[in-house]
Amino acid sequence: MQISAALVKELRGRTGAGMMECKKALVAAEGDVEKALDTMRRDGQAKADKKASRIAAEGLVAFAVDGARAAIAEVNCETDFVAKENEFQDFLQAVTGRVLAKSPADVSALAEVSMDDDGGPTVEERRRELVAKIGENISVRRFATLESSDGTLGSYLHGGRIGVLVELDGGSEDIARDIAMHVAASRPLCVSEAEVPADEVAREKAILVGQAADSGKPEAIIEKMVAGRMKKYFAEITLLGQAFVKDPDLSVEKYLKQNGCTVRRFVRFEVGEGMEKRSENFAEEVKAQVQAS
Repeated sequence: MQISAALVKELRGRTGAGMMECKKALVAAEGDVEKALDTMRRDGQAKADKKASRIAAEGLVAFAVDGARAAIAEVNCETDFVAKENEFQDFLQAVTGRVLAKSPADVSALAEVSMDDDGGPTVEERRRELVAKIGENISVRRFATLESSDGTLGSYLHGGRIGVLVELDGGSEDIARDIAMHVAASRPLCVSEAEVPADEVAREKAILVGQAADSGKPEAIIEKMVAGRMKKYFAEITLLGQAFVKDPDLSVEKYLKQNGCTVRRFVRFEVGEGMEKRSENFAEEVKAQVQAS
């Protein structure tokens, strides 16, 4: 049947899909826009399910801040090309805003949150629509929130790929931002030595004892060697023990003391950390797409 340009334009405006896809859906629905819309939504969900197993280790990190509350979220896609697209970035910002507004318990709970206060699609429904439209797997990987009624919050975002939130006891926003920048650059595992898990400490100490024992030195010397190396280990992995990036002559702990403040906690997200990476290069990816078409 003949499908008017007006109908195609209406469906395209409501779905964001391509003109040919909209026309095809309208032909199948015999010109019924609502029926075509339902069909496209079902097809979109099917496409999203099909792409769910594909590796999504690229993406971006974003913040949302409201006074004494802040949220950080990571949303992943398959390529950095998609990460640069406005629709992907808008989705990330919207998701981060819903985290701040609704404080969901986990990613599963976030998936069921409506994208706005007036109802409408959930985060998961919008994600599926985006997967169908963009053609890549997209996943909401993780999020965190910080709330401080009597402390100081700071944030730092590096290239959209590394994001840090910091909460200080005392200090200023400038100091909090400096500490956030340090965390982004130096990757501390925790704030202080007391926060290092006991099993990690025991594991590291056992390795160092074994290395020192191979030296053949007396036990008393070995103990001193291990103590010195453990001190170095803690200085490398704890925020307070690290040399401050803006003044390496100072440890972060000394910098904080000079400014009369302490770090309560921090959150650091780096896109794709700990995830399997895509092995294809761009040329191979294009070739694969051409062969599949």
